[in-house]
Amino acid sequence: MKDVYLLATSSTVPIAEEAIREAFESDDVKVVIGEGDALFSLRATETRVDVRFEARADAVGWTPELLTGTPESKAVLEKAKGIYTIAFTPGQPQGTVAVFEGLWTARMLLELVEGVVVDVTAFKLHTPQDVEEITELDFDIRDHVAVHAQEVGTSQTLWVHTHGMLKFGVTDVEMFGIKEDDLPAAETFFHELCNEIAFGHGPALRTPVATSVGATFMLVPSEEARTNLYGVDPESFEEHHSNMVTVVTSEGKHAMNEVLENYRERFEEETEEEAQALLEMATRLLAAFKARYQRKGLMEPLTFLVRAPFEVHPEGPDHDPEEEQLWAEVVQWDETALVGRLVDGGQATTEWRKGAHVEIEDAQVNAVALSREGRTLEPEEMERLLVAERPA
Repeated sequence: MKDVYLLATSSTVPIAEEAIREAFESDDVKVVIGEGDALFSLRATETRVDVRFEARADAVGWTPELLTGTPESKAVLEKAKGIYTIAFTPGQPQGTVAVFEGLWTARMLLELVEGVVVDVTAFKLHTPQDVEEITELDFDIRDHVAVHAQEVGTSQTLWVHTHGMLKFGVTDVEMFGIKEDDLPAAETFFHELCNEIAFGHGPALRTPVATSVGATFMLVPSEEARTNLYGVDPESFEEHHSNMVTVVTSEGKHAMNEVLENYRERFEEETEEEAQALLEMATRLLAAFKARYQRKGLMEPLTFLVRAPFEVHPEGPDHDPEEEQLWAEVVQWDETALVGRLVDGGQATTEWRKGAHVEIEDAQVNAVALSREGRTLEPEEMERLLVAERPA
């Protein structure tokens, strides 16, 4: 069993046994009260979650430097005097299943007490709304893993590593020699890799594999990979657990330029000319695009995607908002507005999560796209399809 989540609350009195049983006990889940040092334990066929409670004489009073969360959530944590610790065995029966069970326990507790949840493996602070969305929407590794960058040598490059994979029953990952400009690309690569590992599909150690864009790499235990680092102080790793795996080239080198090359393209800013061209195409094709969606067959392998601006507040609600362009898959379309499911969550904040349903006015749409059986059609292909299938 590993302590993975903390629920911090102002109350110093634990939830009563009757309320615990009413909230958690079912045909599939047995509640065991007061065994060992646990307040209660949830037992199912393949899973077990233990919850302990600690009442503190004084408030927590501080938050760890690496902890990410809103100022309001940090204030709740700092004032907390009651701590519920949620523990489970990572990876059993499967990594994401165990994590879901732990988070579901936190969600049910939050219906009984007010507080915030700390993911102690990833240094992430979750509000009750965060926990509700994470347990209901599409799995997004970004909710579970933090990517940190740190200078460890004299080469002016960065050691980039993750926190949070331990709760899936696997080790965190790292890369060396990353330039600051490549941090977004490295983070995206890590998210893609960690998602596969969390679901049990990660590459075997010391076996070259290809990324989604064709470059090859392999994973090597950190105690091996760090032996050929030069100009790096070993003390740099003292505050981190050492059982990581290191991403290296298929030749075992710490030169990640080729691996990250195609990931960089995802962060090239769209020019005004490109944005205008997409808007003009969307304006020209929107009526035909909408009409074709409304004629879509139930089993037809076409996916209709639209892009629109969404307001985000990366600096907090008291600062001026920014704008992110997000894609959504259309799931319903009425006369002047559509309901879409976000294909990816926002990059700057968690205000818009992957899988969330959003309403978009027709006038907000600034780009459209079609995909068939997982392949996005080229703009010319999309236009030919829409024109060819336009009713007479």
